[in-house]
Amino acid sequence: MSTSPGYLSPTVTVASALPKRRVDSSVLIVPVVSGSEDGDRATVVAADAYLDADAVGEIEAALEALGAKGGNEQLTRIAVPALPVGSVLTVGLGKSRDEWSAETIRRAAGVAARSLSGVENVYTTLSHLDLEAAIEGVVLGAYRFAEFRSEKTAPKDAGVRKVVALAPDAKAATKDAAARAQTIAAAVATARDFVNTPPSHLFPAEFAKRAKALGEDAGLDVEVLDEKALAKDGYGGIIGVGKGSSRPPRMVRLAHRGGGRKAKKVALVGKGITFDTGGISIKPAANMHHMTSDMGGAAAVIATVVLAARLKLPIDVIAYVPMAENMPSATAQRPGDVLTQYGGTTVEVLNTDAEGRLILADAIVRACEDAPDYLIETSTLTGAQTVALGARTPGVMGSDDFRDRVAEISQGVGENAWAMPLPEELKEELKSSVADLANVSGSRYAGMLVAGTYLREFVAEGVEWAHIDIAAPAYNSGGPWGYTPKGGTGVPTRTMFAVLEDIAANG
Repeated sequence: MSTSPGYLSPTVTVASALPKRRVDSSVLIVPVVSGSEDGDRATVVAADAYLDADAVGEIEAALEALGAKGGNEQLTRIAVPALPVGSVLTVGLGKSRDEWSAETIRRAAGVAARSLSGVENVYTTLSHLDLEAAIEGVVLGAYRFAEFRSEKTAPKDAGVRKVVALAPDAKAATKDAAARAQTIAAAVATARDFVNTPPSHLFPAEFAKRAKALGEDAGLDVEVLDEKALAKDGYGGIIGVGKGSSRPPRMVRLAHRGGGRKAKKVALVGKGITFDTGGISIKPAANMHHMTSDMGGAAAVIATVVLAARLKLPIDVIAYVPMAENMPSATAQRPGDVLTQYGGTTVEVLNTDAEGRLILADAIVRACEDAPDYLIETSTLTGAQTVALGARTPGVMGSDDFRDRVAEISQGVGENAWAMPLPEELKEELKSSVADLANVSGSRYAGMLVAGTYLREFVAEGVEWAHIDIAAPAYNSGGPWGYTPKGGTGVPTRTMFAVLEDIAANG
């Protein structure tokens, strides 16, 4: 699904048994738990259908000898000559229980996959506990991005190329579920690839080109507006933000027509700032390089609408993706300038670093002209999201019922968005003395909610909508964890797709 050589997703197959012949370049991932009847020792689970008693005993004896306890996400690699694989990698699930959440299995699979190097073939019995979560975890945990490394530092191996999910049967329904999980994981990887591509190589025109190629390959209707078309049609926010860059802005429209006349229609909008210096209101130099991720919302939206097409969702999904580079120059917009958003609202630009909401407002108004039933917008919008919710928890604002629905679904898929309010009094903070609105408030408080309040002004009446702020969750600047690497995370691709599936099923 990727449009670049950033990450080639491994193939996934389903089998009901290990291979009969030995595969030395393979690893078998096996879950273990702690707290057995014999004391605090690791015990193999979910393996009876695939491993005989001797093999299980050999694994448990080796773990005991090594002092492995089966603690949560604890990894132990051992040789088991009785099995037709090069080695066995056990991963702890913590205390024994009747069942584990999908996210627990997904993270265990990801931790295991991240630890593997020089391994091309992975077998796993985690899939016996949760087939789709195990596949997603392995594929996403194995993710790597090495497109811009020379031979000196590039990985010496090809990475995981084949994943075999062990399951009680390999019937059509099981294979379909495995293929679905692989396709979802590949979509997340595509979003990660976009985010990880440096701004020297992913500027608005190139981003639009890649989005178009990806959309056309998936059978989407694609339209790209260049800077001349944007100016002619009155997209003042996108044009204004892009004025300071030598690389002009774009907007891409991607449409999946999956439903009939009575099918629900969902609009997706994602912020595509390919690099954000802050413009004239320039950011501090420290960590500015992280602003390569300021198009994380656009990356996730593109991946999601393509995923909807690949998995043939029976609804209409239309994505609007505004793209611009926010740079300071002699032609850049200034603090105090007034621009006219698409649709006619005038805005006093008090801070050019609050640029995301300007390009999003244009796209939201245009998206609402398609008369969607629902609108989902996502963006790396405010540092205030990180202050309020930390590095891993997106904030969701919008129509009360739909906001809560999106947050609940997000928590169910492990992306853990949290519902936030939009207090009416915050609109007063956005009053301007010279225009209809100001793009920021004069207060240092509630920055995430103020940004959501600004966007609400551009959503058409009667459209259920949700704004997902992923300022920190879109980009992991710390160490890897679970199935999440350093760099682009792909959040909230899985949330948005799960919401689309829920709308397709329940309206």
